[in-house]
Amino acid sequence: MDDILRFALLGLGLGALYALTAHGIVLVYRGSGVLNLAHGALGMAGAYVQWELAANHGVPYWPAAACGVLASAVLGVLTHLLVIRPLRRASSLARLVGTLAVFIVLTAVAVKRYGDSLQLVPGKLPTRLLTVAGATVSEDRVWLLGIAVAVTGLLHLLYRRTLFGLGTTAVAENEHAAASLGWSPDLIATGNWALGSALAGLTGILIVPVIGLSVTGLTTLLLSALAAALIGRFSSFPVTLAGGLAIGVVQSELTRFGTGVTGLASSVPFLFIALVLVARGRALPLRGTFVDRLPALGTGRVRPLPLTLTVAAGLVLVSVSTPLWADAITSTLVLSLILLSIIVVTGYAGQVSLAAYALAGTGAFIAGHAAADWGWPFELTLLTGVLGTVPVGLLFALPAVRTRGINLAIITLGLGTTLEAMVFQNTDLSTTAGSDGIAVGRQTLFGISISGVDHPQRYAAVVLVLFVAAALVVANVRRGRTGRRLVAVRANERAAAALGIDVRAAKLYAFGLSAAIAALAGVLTGFRSTSVVFSDFDSFDSITALGLAVIGGVGFLVGPLFGATFAAGTVGARFGDWLLPGLSEWMPLIGGVVLVLTLVGNQDGIGKEVGRQAAGVRHRLFPKRGSAVPREKAEAVTPDASRCTPLPLHVRDLTVRYGGVVAVDGLSLDVEPGRVVGLIGPNGAGKTSAIDAVTGFTRAARGSVCLGGRDVTRVPVHRRASAGLSRSFQSLELFEDMTVLDNLYAACDRPGRWAYLTDLVRPGSRPLPAHVLVAVREFGLQDSLDRSVGDLSYGERRLLAIARAVAAAPSVLLLDEPAAGLSEDETRELARLVRRLAEDWGMGVLLVEHDVDMVMSVCDQVVVLDFGRRICAGTPEEVRRDPAVRAAYLGDLEPEALA
Repeated sequence: MDDILRFALLGLGLGALYALTAHGIVLVYRGSGVLNLAHGALGMAGAYVQWELAANHGVPYWPAAACGVLASAVLGVLTHLLVIRPLRRASSLARLVGTLAVFIVLTAVAVKRYGDSLQLVPGKLPTRLLTVAGATVSEDRVWLLGIAVAVTGLLHLLYRRTLFGLGTTAVAENEHAAASLGWSPDLIATGNWALGSALAGLTGILIVPVIGLSVTGLTTLLLSALAAALIGRFSSFPVTLAGGLAIGVVQSELTRFGTGVTGLASSVPFLFIALVLVARGRALPLRGTFVDRLPALGTGRVRPLPLTLTVAAGLVLVSVSTPLWADAITSTLVLSLILLSIIVVTGYAGQVSLAAYALAGTGAFIAGHAAADWGWPFELTLLTGVLGTVPVGLLFALPAVRTRGINLAIITLGLGTTLEAMVFQNTDLSTTAGSDGIAVGRQTLFGISISGVDHPQRYAAVVLVLFVAAALVVANVRRGRTGRRLVAVRANERAAAALGIDVRAAKLYAFGLSAAIAALAGVLTGFRSTSVVFSDFDSFDSITALGLAVIGGVGFLVGPLFGATFAAGTVGARFGDWLLPGLSEWMPLIGGVVLVLTLVGNQDGIGKEVGRQAAGVRHRLFPKRGSAVPREKAEAVTPDASRCTPLPLHVRDLTVRYGGVVAVDGLSLDVEPGRVVGLIGPNGAGKTSAIDAVTGFTRAARGSVCLGGRDVTRVPVHRRASAGLSRSFQSLELFEDMTVLDNLYAACDRPGRWAYLTDLVRPGSRPLPAHVLVAVREFGLQDSLDRSVGDLSYGERRLLAIARAVAAAPSVLLLDEPAAGLSEDETRELARLVRRLAEDWGMGVLLVEHDVDMVMSVCDQVVVLDFGRRICAGTPEEVRRDPAVRAAYLGDLEPEALA
């Protein structure tokens, strides 16, 4: 019992430090909306400044500590001013990677200056032994707990009672409104970065007497701090303190009593993260300052002749290279495979995963045991490692079903760290007798020796061929139906689901394919020597890999080759040594600096610029062809081709609640084939909530939705869409990364169950169906099919949003304020199109619209809502004369509209 209490008290001291670190993360997030993944590195910098001054320059401990805290604060301010502020208009991914760039730079500088050996640093807190309830504990742990409690109280008061704290809260809630009241968001953010980074420095200085001073030791504390901050919802300091203390206590107890399971104690932060995310079931709000623009994407097109010539030249270059250069080529290509896996999951599917190296290590682990335990040949072990990692990748994808963005980055990093601690660092699993790793021997391929030790040129050639094969697979996916679905999910999950795309299946697929490619890299890394050594698969290297992928261009197939050259041991490092001896030692720092410059100057990466230049040359040599769908073809299709499956929609007693607020109260309506039903009411009447409930975006508290006699009340969104229930959105929610044509393809593609596999080899596509060609003609999109969505006028975007919904071939189409922002002429044209959808196409249309003239002119029946309840239903004439409608719309409609 005494041991339990003693280790709990010890854990409180460690948990107090987690909480202090987490407070710094919370401060930065509240002040600027950025999750600072460089927080641990900032604390590490402060700790090294204190140690340097005290140990090497004779400065007393506490003045040196003050200098360390100040150094961390200054670095935090510089991070905001030089990296984050220039990225305020960039995507959330770019801002997240911006903090990763700072992490890379600081750790590279620290390793270059101090190495990564562990330094024992004495502390100044009292260390005499105390007896508490019969348990003995060092006094410094009590001091740490007291400091954490005091800091928590001060921060709580600061952000509740002072103008600075109130300003921070105001900026976090609504930056533009706060700015209009005189608050400077930039000044608020700078202050919070300084305060949060100072806390990081203080924590680093206080914790090194407990765990020792090292670069990796301090930076890896980030996961524990993130877990505590997540428990506090990145806002509450007292709850964050409680979370940090709980993590520390559980870790301490497992260190004492869970010694039979390797890595269990270090996995506690991830377990807390997983439990919190699953319990909440939603992502944290990520506040975008202006526009959340994602990095650009390549087309995935492959030019056979240039590719063949390039591969042939590469093989010749490998064959004549020296062993050192061959080894550098192998390192470059293996890292390029890692980056290629990131392109699939982050570039194409938009899921920020930090698990690439953990999955690569998994592939090496499986293949290594297949070779060592069962004596399988290289060909079979390679295949086994790749396929065996796919289920692990799907396991990593499960959190992506409920989370995204920052949360997903945290949980995948946690999963990778847990896997590393419990498997890769477990000597019972990751070593064989007489070896530092898993002994796999020298490899042969179809009877030919390809040993990376004896024949590095041959091994490099094999790796080159496999990289090209993997890149071709990814290119096929990008060009095919599967790729369009992944990009649709990346661009807008709601819109993708509304078109019948299974968002969950798309995410699982992206993680599975990414895992297979990472596993290929892992097997090739492990088998280049005679033993698979798992120190090559540090989970935190996934952070660096994401940064390199962004340098090369996270959406472009050529990006991995450019990004990989900035890593140590690659062709870029070898070339640097040839130009300037010793330059390779600076490659991590150079890569971090280049990443910062890339984000600030061109966040789309090198790949986009290379692609643009290549496209310019190609267009000069081969003039651009006409549109993918000639005008004549669209005009030749008869209207009969556009007839849809006639299915009626019946909504009965539909009720929607948000907490204690009833948004829709017992709504019943019918939409028959070939009829237009209007749903009108004042702002806040529940119209959009009704559409959300009918289409499945909001769960109905009561009532039923039936389509063609089938009850779809509990059917997921994408299945309702596939059944014939399609919608548009008031905010358009187009796929900005696609052309007009690809937006239409995303809606009308209906790949079979094997498409996810067949698209790996041959990208499936087909001509636009007849009903889509008719829609192209009806909505006047013939000349815009190859244009980017961002190049369209607002009116054209409105028409595309409806045309895309029509391309899904729905039986019932729900339009949410389609005329918002249109001119009178555009509104009249839209009314004519809606009427034709009903009369010529046979669709049932449910129209939500504030333009009463349009509603009254186009609808067969009108339903009026007020405070969620139906107050009237009938023909337009009957609704005009209803007294309840007059009362509900007083001040909202002109009298003549009701006369």
